[in-house]
Amino acid sequence: MRVGYRPHEILQGRVHMNSVYKVIEIIGSSDKSWEDAAKNAIETTSKSLKELRVAEVEEMDINIDNGKLIYRVKMRLSFKFVD
Repeated sequence: MRVGYRPHEILQGRVHMNSVYKVIEIIGSSDKSWEDAAKNAIETTSKSLKELRVAEVEEMDINIDNGKLIYRVKMRLSFKFVD
């Protein structure tokens, strides 16, 4: 699942330039992998917010809970305000 636009897409006119975006911070977790933690966070957030654009991973860590590894990903996520 691709979220967001790259700078060259904006320069090539594929993105409407009169848009407003909000950036939030989210944290996802998984007992499988960091990739799964990021996917869980984005999928859960997409149920409440629409027009998600770009997710940037800021931090990754592992929480150890009674010997069980819990992968966590902290991300900045942007979404577009809709007219």
